Amino acid sequence: MPNTIEEISSIINAERIGSTDSSIDWILTDSRSLCFPEETLFFALKTKRNDGHKYIKELYDRGVKNYVVSEIPEDISNYKYCNFLKVQKPLKSLQKLAAVHRSKFDVPVVGITGSNGKTVVKEWLYHIISPYKIVTRSPRSYNSQIGVPLSVWLMNEKTELGLFEAGISEMGEMSELRPIIRPTIGVITNIGGAHQENFTSMQDKCMEKLQLFNDCDVIIYNGDNELISKCVSKSLFGAREIAWSTKDLERPLYIENINKSDNYTDIKYRYLGFVKEYRIPFIDDASIENSINCLAAALYLMIPPEQIAERMLTLEPVAMRLEVKEGKNGCVLINDSYNSDFASLDIALDFMSRRDDKKGRKRTLILSDILESGQTGKLLYRQISELVASRGVDKIIGVGPEISEYASRFDIPEKYFFSKTTELLESGVLDAMKNEVVLVKGARVFHFDDIADRLELKVHETILEVNLSSMVSNLNYYRNKLKPETKIVCMVKASAYGSGSCEVAKTLEEHRVDYLAVAVADEGAELRKAGIHCPIMIMNPELTAFKTMFDYRLEPEVYSFKILEELIKAAEREGVTNFPVHVKINTGMNRLGFEPDQIEKLIERLHRQSAVIPRSVFSHLVGSDESRFDLFTHHQIEVFEHASKTLQLAFNHKIIRHICNTAGIERYTGAQFEMVRLGLGLYGVDPYSGKIINNVTTLKSTILQIHDVRSEETVGYSRKGTLNRNSRIAAIPIGYADGLNRKLGNGNGYCLVNEQKAPYVGNICMDVCMIDVTDIDCKEGDKVEIFGEHLPVTTLAEWLGTIPYEVLTSISMRVKRVYYQD
Repeated sequence: MPNTIEEISSIINAERIGSTDSSIDWILTDSRSLCFPEETLFFALKTKRNDGHKYIKELYDRGVKNYVVSEIPEDISNYKYCNFLKVQKPLKSLQKLAAVHRSKFDVPVVGITGSNGKTVVKEWLYHIISPYKIVTRSPRSYNSQIGVPLSVWLMNEKTELGLFEAGISEMGEMSELRPIIRPTIGVITNIGGAHQENFTSMQDKCMEKLQLFNDCDVIIYNGDNELISKCVSKSLFGAREIAWSTKDLERPLYIENINKSDNYTDIKYRYLGFVKEYRIPFIDDASIENSINCLAAALYLMIPPEQIAERMLTLEPVAMRLEVKEGKNGCVLINDSYNSDFASLDIALDFMSRRDDKKGRKRTLILSDILESGQTGKLLYRQISELVASRGVDKIIGVGPEISEYASRFDIPEKYFFSKTTELLESGVLDAMKNEVVLVKGARVFHFDDIADRLELKVHETILEVNLSSMVSNLNYYRNKLKPETKIVCMVKASAYGSGSCEVAKTLEEHRVDYLAVAVADEGAELRKAGIHCPIMIMNPELTAFKTMFDYRLEPEVYSFKILEELIKAAEREGVTNFPVHVKINTGMNRLGFEPDQIEKLIERLHRQSAVIPRSVFSHLVGSDESRFDLFTHHQIEVFEHASKTLQLAFNHKIIRHICNTAGIERYTGAQFEMVRLGLGLYGVDPYSGKIINNVTTLKSTILQIHDVRSEETVGYSRKGTLNRNSRIAAIPIGYADGLNRKLGNGNGYCLVNEQKAPYVGNICMDVCMIDVTDIDCKEGDKVEIFGEHLPVTTLAEWLGTIPYEVLTSISMRVKRVYYQD
């Protein structure tokens, strides 16, 4: 296997500068994820929005000596004992290196593609097969042009089976991934609407995905899926097909019967002349289909049907997210108590290391035995101890007989080890935790969800879930509409539109947005205290907050000569010079801003002082989300362009211009100037069409109690809840003090219980409301969706005659926020 810098240089046809001998075990594309610098090869990738070459100096200072670059640093003489491998395109070189690495292994490799279910099929296959084979698989959802080569690089001499996902978002991408994965077994799950805007038709998308299987020995798919069946036939594969079916008796894998019960499903099948059955602890159609795809692959790999059935029975939901929750005693809880392997541990520790909130919290890892790794315990826990130390863990709590046996290998200041989870729960160690960032990471058999439950601060049975991955997807959705050089400001005012500004800001900073914007200085100060470093703009500066802005490097807008004079005076008093400010121009909003005819006077005043310096100039579009205002919007843009250009030309330094809000990014691409401001779209709502892009926030509650109420009775205060039949009325712990608008009461709105509509009955109370669940199969403790994935926040806004902003920002801070990342 290639592992020396000399071998790698030859494989990728690089021009090598430097002659230091190096052994490479780790591939790095994200400077923030550095772990073992001496054994790392950094690929300086260029994207539309970023350039890895910017981080070479930082990585060198942290000990990295080996780089794949397209540009040699101008000050290369300062990089002693380094190797620079110069290539034309580092991404292509990364993919080529992974493809050559893959060619070293003559083992079965399962390539999984499709629109949904890829990760579930991969993880369930791993669960079924891992007791019998040593499996290397993609960490989490590493299925992109970068993620796939990073996944394949994990293969080693002990690998007996590979499981790799492949995801694409546009035509031409799968041809790049095929030689890297080079699957011998292909599984296509389904074809859906994700990224459909980049394909002319669903058939084109399906044909592109199927390219992954050009050299497979066998292809597995749902033969009842007409689109996939037609595309497979059109592709003229020479491979064997396991096209399973619930309808066609002649298919090689025929599903004779699917019998759903309350909590499980029995599936009877016929394969190669024998009839068998298995049970899964799920009843939804997606899980059933995913399990059949796994069945087909396991049968082809000659796993005995009895062993398949035994493992199917113990399948569990695949957790594709890291949850961040508020813990007890000032702790922050990162819950990943669903799986445990070396690769996912590295990802989770990396995630924890970025949660640096500058509050001096201790980093604590609670880790179980890592099962079925294929390595000796001695080697495995040596690697884990090195990984844990490199990520700056201060305290480790190990659970399991194997990790306890190797406790001495962990050179950590504070450590505790227990053979069972129950011993830890009874020890008092968890109750003594204070002001710690705690990562809970364990194999499911250890029931670490009990540990997470013990550590979590429970203050309310109503929660607001915030999907940080969806937020990033929304960010990238709008970034793709911009020129590569266009900067972006992300609005995190009003507690990030109700989502909670600190975690949102951390995520946005990780994805290298150019600016964050808040309303007032106190919001900005809280972000700085939470460890946010990127520039922060104050949209509504107050005269009493200038000192706070200077202390925390918060950049105010200036909209009048009065506030400008006060700011200059305050800066001069504090000895501050060249403090960046953002000049607002009134182009028609008529709220705040300098008038266009005041620009010359403003320039003259700015030239006569050195306390502040204009960093940007901007204005607000008043009707960019409505086509009826298009003429006025164009007028605003023209006025702004003239006034802002005048300001720019008056100074030698670069002054950034921005006028586009979310709707402007979508509809006025020619008015990007040098920067845009992304607000509501970041949180998943297209302000022009009203459609949900990727849902970010889900407000959930829980059924506390269910009453049988006769038709002649009433429900709630003032007896407003009248009934026209005998009904089942459920109470849920959310009211107007939580942000649930009273206007939704008395049947003016509904929530969802088990994805079915449950109208609000009677007046909504301060802390509780009542819903009609007469026609819904539900019980106390079931979850209720107020808005979210299945009931868009835009629907509530329509009922209330308002805008989604108001609904989102009305959610009370007493509602607990739970953050997760796919």
